[in-house]
Amino acid sequence: MSNKESFFRRHKILTTLGVIVLVLIVVPMIWLQSRARGPYHDYELDFLVPAANDPTPAGVLQVGVSKRDVTPNFDLYDSWTDVNNNGKYDEGIDTYVDRNGNGRFDGIWMAGFGTNRPAKGVNDPMWVRAIALRNNGVTLVMVTIDSIGIFHNEYIRIRKMINPALGIDHIMFSATHSHEVPDTMKIWSYGFRLFGLDIPYFGYDHGYMEFIQDMAREAIEEAVARLEPADMYCAQVYIEPEGFVRDSRKPVVMDNHMYLFRFTKHDTDETIATLVNWGNHPEALGSRNSYLTSDFPHWLREGLEKGVPPPNGVEGFGGMCLYFQGMLGGLMTPLGVEVPHRDGVQKFKEDSFEKAESLGYNCAIVAAHALRSDLVWKNENPKIAVAAKTYLCEMEGMYKWAIRLGLLHEGYYRGGKAKSEVNVIRIGDVTILTTPGELYPEVVEGGIEALPGRDFEIHPVEVPPLRGVMEKHARMAFVVGLANDEIGYMVPKSQWDTKPPWVHGKKQYGEENSGGPEIAATYHREARDLLNRMNDAHPGAAKAAF
Repeated sequence: MSNKESFFRRHKILTTLGVIVLVLIVVPMIWLQSRARGPYHDYELDFLVPAANDPTPAGVLQVGVSKRDVTPNFDLYDSWTDVNNNGKYDEGIDTYVDRNGNGRFDGIWMAGFGTNRPAKGVNDPMWVRAIALRNNGVTLVMVTIDSIGIFHNEYIRIRKMINPALGIDHIMFSATHSHEVPDTMKIWSYGFRLFGLDIPYFGYDHGYMEFIQDMAREAIEEAVARLEPADMYCAQVYIEPEGFVRDSRKPVVMDNHMYLFRFTKHDTDETIATLVNWGNHPEALGSRNSYLTSDFPHWLREGLEKGVPPPNGVEGFGGMCLYFQGMLGGLMTPLGVEVPHRDGVQKFKEDSFEKAESLGYNCAIVAAHALRSDLVWKNENPKIAVAAKTYLCEMEGMYKWAIRLGLLHEGYYRGGKAKSEVNVIRIGDVTILTTPGELYPEVVEGGIEALPGRDFEIHPVEVPPLRGVMEKHARMAFVVGLANDEIGYMVPKSQWDTKPPWVHGKKQYGEENSGGPEIAATYHREARDLLNRMNDAHPGAAKAAF
């Protein structure tokens, strides 16, 4: 018998304990590494279609739309009684019906404000809405989801679910960022209470995310199946911020335009779809609301589809309306804004359904008037081109460690980096740029500050503004926010301000929900490069022609 064998036989208890300790350490480390790595670690996009100088003519655009209701079924969750009517679930005070008998309250946790905000009911449906476009051999699908935000890995999974026989070249996703819908980011799902704090994450409903993914797959595939010849009309309209939106963080910079598409059946006036892009937080209901709603986008979509009722209403267009979020970092919000009712008498400043309805209907009225005005132009040569690029961005703070531990945004890369994505879409004389979070408008519009007191003594990094390169060969250009990912507020590095002396005399909101001071600069570089790549490959019409 060898000395080694003799040792293990003579020290069985010690050996067993050693094995147990090894398992307790190694197995969790392997599990965490797997979670941090994510299921799509090697997934990477870097393409532009069609290739430069592709001879395929534009032809007639084809368009198809579809939608799926993704409102959660309350019968699958525990019902509850808010005894003290504070909008929170208080253990030992509130009561609930334990439908699955697991001894735990399984509610629908609402996203956007506090961790502990279970829904009591539904005001209006949540939707996945998809629009498919095909021309010159390229098929693109754009999807908008009533969600606070969805991480990149979850969107990749949807792409992997799609039938490849459909010949889709690219699927672009965006979240409306409603603050009154179920949590899809794991940040607001109450798990338990510890030392007086509500601990999130552990109550997250993975099944609801899978439901959204299944419904998105159905909507995407049906939209492609419904493709039909179409004409495309475009307009952009200036919106005075008063009564609509405010920039709650200095410097005050915003995109004051609403961007509009109307697709009609070819050579007719019958509407297939309308599309709206405008930047504002859907949070007009505020933090004390307990009923699921898509917030103002619901009434915006209803108004363009079915019309806005009297007084001072407008006729709807029919078809399906899709709302795509714009640049809302910085922070574009209706909170604190006095929103007028269309009757010219009532005004709503406090958070309420009346305020959300008025804001949505007012947006629909502005959009409808614009789409029936001389602002409209026909996109005569709607050739489609799409570029997509995966890139790595350095994360810091909460996001970095949550990703490293495999809790959020699966996909950790050496050096504390996470994977995200930028897209550039060209449809004739329109350019669409995507951003994977809540972009500060000054990155696109200009006006980045570098004032005394900032954390980094540097000049503005995200320059020149992206607007110029976006419009180089486009009559209309806009940004779709929270696209293909949600990495939080994208703050210009020279405006990063987390420690005194404060640039504007006091701490401002933003950095605590950001991926870090590098993400705006990294995005600006990647977006600029991809825009230049698109412009070089597909110059399109010269601006001088407009």
